Amino acid sequence: MNLSPEEKEVGRDNYYEAMGVTRREFLGNVIGAGAISGVGLGAMYFGYEKITNPVRIGVIGTGDEGNVLIGALNPEYVQVVAIADIRPSSIHRAFHGDWASDAAWQARKGLMHVYGWKTEDEARKHVKVYDGTNGGYEALLADPDIEAVIIALPLHLHAISTCKALKAGKHVLVEKLMAHNIAQCKVMGRLAYEKGLYLAVGHQRHYSILYDNAVNLLRWGLLGKLHHIRAQWHRGNLPGRDSWQQPLPGGEVVFGDAKPRDIIQEQLKRLKQDLAMEKNAAKAENLAKKVAQWEAWNRDREVNAEEFGYISTTLPNGRPRPAMEELCRWRLWDRTGGGLMAELGSHQLDASGIFISALRADGKKAHPLSVHTVGGRHLFPLDRDADDHVYAMYEFAGPHYEPGFDVGFRDDRANYPDPKKGLPGYSEDPNKRVVVTYSSINGNGFGGYGEIVMGTKGTLVLDREQEVMLYAGSDTTSRVTVKEDGGGATMDTQASGPAGAVAKAAESMGPVSRGYTEQIEHWAWCIRNKSPENQPRCKPEVALGDAVIALATNVAMKKSWQGDEPGYLKFDDNWYELNHDATPDGSSVPSEYDALVKES
Repeated sequence: MNLSPEEKEVGRDNYYEAMGVTRREFLGNVIGAGAISGVGLGAMYFGYEKITNPVRIGVIGTGDEGNVLIGALNPEYVQVVAIADIRPSSIHRAFHGDWASDAAWQARKGLMHVYGWKTEDEARKHVKVYDGTNGGYEALLADPDIEAVIIALPLHLHAISTCKALKAGKHVLVEKLMAHNIAQCKVMGRLAYEKGLYLAVGHQRHYSILYDNAVNLLRWGLLGKLHHIRAQWHRGNLPGRDSWQQPLPGGEVVFGDAKPRDIIQEQLKRLKQDLAMEKNAAKAENLAKKVAQWEAWNRDREVNAEEFGYISTTLPNGRPRPAMEELCRWRLWDRTGGGLMAELGSHQLDASGIFISALRADGKKAHPLSVHTVGGRHLFPLDRDADDHVYAMYEFAGPHYEPGFDVGFRDDRANYPDPKKGLPGYSEDPNKRVVVTYSSINGNGFGGYGEIVMGTKGTLVLDREQEVMLYAGSDTTSRVTVKEDGGGATMDTQASGPAGAVAKAAESMGPVSRGYTEQIEHWAWCIRNKSPENQPRCKPEVALGDAVIALATNVAMKKSWQGDEPGYLKFDDNWYELNHDATPDGSSVPSEYDALVKES
């Protein structure tokens, strides 16, 4: 994040040197097996085994994120036997992958690639398709051959689809955010435990090898006393160039313009013209795949969005918004999405919580104590509910923090608890807190996304989930090595030098896994090895905490831009308790229980 290439190189070397303190042999074995990324890594690293009988699953929702999850599947752990989606374009990508760009293909390779099927006809012999004409995902859930489901529907449908799946006896992996409100999260978690089924939520950083090694560096005390984390997710989205505002099937009526513009038809026409003129066979094949994908996108106009609960309305700027727009751009509306905090901020506040929790000797989960927010809709017109700029500052409980020990008790040492020992560089003051700042903006993507973890002895930079860089103090110009000094691991600053053997080996091992594959594998392994001690790393209690942070921040944001009071909110510990009915957003657990469990 905002580092020069030379600074990144130094920090990257430092990370691998530090990781080598206790994991050099492990890394050597993994490198030798050719398994640093992808199949085999999760089982070796997180301690689960291969399974002999893959779990038979259905995938509900095969849009952007659903297709990312399909691309991450390992056939040795899961066998997709059914998919469900109401949009022809999503079903097409589920089989063929996403050919919009090279990056899209790398993320979404499709079922045919994952399982080695040559044609869609061959794939459909193995995979049942449930769309809007044959019962949808409810029909999928009624299939007794399906043991578990992956759910990647729009946010407002997470709770109802998860509860229906649990009631049908299916294990569930639902994408983040856990649900649209906190009451729904609590109902989902309680129902999963009541039914004795696994419910995992897609916060994949819990399965990131890089993030887990970063946690080890913190626990070794290499950063000293952790006091600040700076996180950001910056994007260059602008009006007319917004990834959350894709072209609409059938065209879109621009306010004041009587004739809709059909961008999809225009692009399809250009692609067909290019295909007709292309002489290179390989390029022609790629163009043909793009044409097929845009033709499927064009068929989305046949979907009656209102039939599936989406609504038409008039926007504040006077433009009519059809139900199809709510379906395709659900992230933009409060009724269907959760804005920047739900889609982006939840990942990074989850990471911050992981780092701070790692330093607690008592095993307690570190939660924010308060948040200050500002932001709003700074660039985009009144064509959405979602803010395009969010700035938040959190106070997290420090390693020895205990509620009630505020400034007024600082001299009353007799009443202090007896904290457990073993955290290098930390005092036993239960008053200490860690400040986390977060910004998510549109209009300028400078710095991209990532986290900077600052301690009294060092700085840890995590960039785009792909790189981890370690620096001594605030110095980004010198390389450091890690050594044992009798009291644990320490950093030793020296002049910049060539990368170590472990670093060079790691660089040749391909893309770093972001945790999608490992999470699905471990979820499947838990299903096949069901016992109280075998639990997904992002189980309901953990995912609830992430949802509380994101949705409570939205509550504070509304206070900020409505102008009636400062954007400040103090967190209540009861919000994080699965079996307590308190919520930050006014949602009611009893009423959600009636709606989700009884009616489903």
